[in-house]
Amino acid sequence: MIKIGVLALQGAVREHVKSLQAPDVEVKVVKRVEQLAELDGLVFPGGESTTMRRLVGKYGFFEPLQQFAEAGKPVFGTCAGLILMAEDIKGEPRGYLQLMDMEVQRNAFGRQRESFETKLFVKDVGEEVEAVFIRAPLITGVGKEVDVLSEYEGEIVAARQSHLLACSFHPELTEDARFHQYFVQMVRESKETTADSMAVT
Repeated sequence: MIKIGVLALQGAVREHVKSLQAPDVEVKVVKRVEQLAELDGLVFPGGESTTMRRLVGKYGFFEPLQQFAEAGKPVFGTCAGLILMAEDIKGEPRGYLQLMDMEVQRNAFGRQRESFETKLFVKDVGEEVEAVFIRAPLITGVGKEVDVLSEYEGEIVAARQSHLLACSFHPELTEDARFHQYFVQMVRESKETTADSMAVT
């Protein structure tokens, strides 16, 4: 079994839990820092990024989340979760957790009324992947180690850097679980690699 957590400080937690379901996956709703130690992977859900940053600080998650990612454990951020992960945020002095080598722009698609649904090609995931954009950010720039997975009208909306995965949209608000299952496979491979290296030592 692999254990994947969904950070439950704010956002569509239940929907992420549903999308991560697989026979070999145990999904944990994460509300306490101590829970991170038992996880093989972690999801940062969407929500309101400023509120999420405040709650991450309030409940002592800031350094533990950085350490989780630095240990090579896979992390997947959607919408506001993507903003938390970014090295740089346009118009701000720096990013927050600064996990992933990318610059993002908040609310790049406008306010709530500009929300929309579409289907995207996502590299290594599939064709016509369902995507819901709600006050979505954009990835405005990426470092050389970052692989662009998907674009919408020429703008980057999904990317991967090694064990880190992020998208501008909400795949959890659709019935299409392929993006989440791609992350589940990342976690499987990460755990297998860790187990193999431990066996060698």
